[in-house]
Amino acid sequence: MKAIIANSYGGPEVLTLADRPDPKVGPDSVLVRVRAAGVNPVDWKVVAGALDPMMDVHFPLIPGWDVAGVVVAVGADATEFAVGDEVIGYVRKDAVQHGTYAELVAAPVRTLARRPAALGWQQAAGLPLAGLTAYQSIRRVGLRHGETVLIHAASGGVGSLAVQIAVAEGARVIGTAGERNHPFLRSLGAEPVAYGPGLAERVREMAPDGVDVALDFVGGGVVAVSQEVLKDRSRVASIADGEVTARGGHLVWVRPDSADLTALATLADAGRLTVPVEATFPLSGAADAFRLSQGGHVRGKIVLEVGEAGEAG
Repeated sequence: MKAIIANSYGGPEVLTLADRPDPKVGPDSVLVRVRAAGVNPVDWKVVAGALDPMMDVHFPLIPGWDVAGVVVAVGADATEFAVGDEVIGYVRKDAVQHGTYAELVAAPVRTLARRPAALGWQQAAGLPLAGLTAYQSIRRVGLRHGETVLIHAASGGVGSLAVQIAVAEGARVIGTAGERNHPFLRSLGAEPVAYGPGLAERVREMAPDGVDVALDFVGGGVVAVSQEVLKDRSRVASIADGEVTARGGHLVWVRPDSADLTALATLADAGRLTVPVEATFPLSGAADAFRLSQGGHVRGKIVLEVGEAGEAG
């Protein structure tokens, strides 16, 4: 099979397209022919060595954890899926080596769900990691119907999905973003607010009694700003600020979860959740996809097209 590999830690320049052996399929896994693979900031952080202190990384490394594709082989005890099933997955394993930037990936069934019919291959590939991050962050802080949530970086890949999930749950959403992304946030059902100095004052003008929940998807000290406007300082979750627990909040590291992924797919099929895709690249363009992601101003998701993904939409 063809795959993107890195033979050492580094930047986008260490990525190459190479031939690799087809993956072996364990008893609780299925073999997926990849149609599209989502690109996430964690992917280039893995390649840069940022996760080396917490995860075993082996070379040659195939990056990527997000996938959408078709099951082509089934492990001996993988009864949840059959050949021909269309699936999505956040295929994170205990060790990092055999990722989704490839024509084939062996995926444990616990990481997969059926592809929502409402999403094309590119959108479906962009859903798992970002969607699960948003969904599990919302669950961690216990957002309820009728409450107000402040979402930082609301126009990004995770934030735009969190906005939609919160709106679907009947919450009022205030989302931070640059001015150019305010119309986009309104289209998702959020009330936009500019980030930067004076944010707490601007949020107070919109919610004089304070907000119930805050979600930090950007870092840079916004947990402290959030706690200035939160009714309960503990109801803040962050994926980017390691100090959030010391401040009484919650640090979220997304977990593969088939049931959660199925819940997201159900929302998509009900017309309550879509996946904005900023850009697509061929598999051979993974380095360019990394560079775009590293720029930090992506609205929605970046996706690699693999196999026939481009034809399938």
